[in-house]
Amino acid sequence: MSNEPTPPQALRTLVSWQAGRLATIGARLTGARMPLEARSDFAVLAVLDENGALSQAEIGRVLGLDRNNVNGIVVRLEGDEAVTREPDLSDRRRNVVTITPTGQRRLAEIQVLADAVQDELLTALSTKERNDLIHLLDRVLAGHGGQSA
Repeated sequence: MSNEPTPPQALRTLVSWQAGRLATIGARLTGARMPLEARSDFAVLAVLDENGALSQAEIGRVLGLDRNNVNGIVVRLEGDEAVTREPDLSDRRRNVVTITPTGQRRLAEIQVLADAVQDELLTALSTKERNDLIHLLDRVLAGHGGQSA
């Protein structure tokens, strides 16, 4: 039996504490495998792939990102031909962003990196336990509505 001190039970029973620790570990693993730009590109490309064309404001709301950050990501992705950005025909003040086939290929490449991070992060869990954890966390987050992160 190890004599090393452990975090107190009072903390280990706080989901917020556990989630914070897990987020820190996940961020370290992600940082080691994925460049910063790939992480933001992944989020924007994934939201467009799953939801279809969205305005930059909608992307920001869904992902909890500042609109200036979204604009910078979209400009970069547009330069890489991963997305197109066109004025919204119903409201010319808004831009509608659409993923391109190049963007879908880029998303698939980054997905491989993200999957590797998740495998390393959740190595102690079986496939069923991983799916259960994802489902439970999704329910907790859904219970808090559209709050930004």
